[in-house]
Amino acid sequence: MSRLVVLAGPSGVGKGTVLQEVRRLLPDLWTSVSVTTRAPREGEVEGRHYHFVDRAEYDRLVAGGELLEHSVHFGNGYGTPRGPVERALAEGRPAVLEIDYVGARQVREAMGGRAALVMLLPPSMAELERRLAGRGTEDAAAVARRLDRAREEIAAQGEYDLAVVNVDVGETARQLIPLWGSQQV
Repeated sequence: MSRLVVLAGPSGVGKGTVLQEVRRLLPDLWTSVSVTTRAPREGEVEGRHYHFVDRAEYDRLVAGGELLEHSVHFGNGYGTPRGPVERALAEGRPAVLEIDYVGARQVREAMGGRAALVMLLPPSMAELERRLAGRGTEDAAAVARRLDRAREEIAAQGEYDLAVVNVDVGETARQLIPLWGSQQV
């Protein structure tokens, strides 16, 4: 059975960018698409970036046990549909989840030894702040809340199997590839 890798880290650390490079290096990698109750950001595509659902549907998924992990951040629900993850693993595909530390804890509990947890870290808090502010999607107060949450997440890095500082996207991706047993790169 393939190994499931959980890639977690603070908002703005570059999880999506690193994962894009990992997928380029490991084209067979199966990537989960999370559900969220938040509105799509400019350029986000339904079913590619997220499955955008209303709160009633999200609550139904949670109540029905259809989410492998779930949590609420800044008033929006997020979660990983359980069925597609289980199917990918049953098919023997290398798989990855891009989630937060609350979700990573839930996946570890649900999947046990079938999941490797990786914390992606920023080079510094100043760089993380620069990245968050550079998105231009939130005001200064929202960025400050994300930085506070980032400190909480970074404090939990001891719970992870591996912590990787994302200084260079290509190098970070190459450090992750061996987690799926691939010697490619």
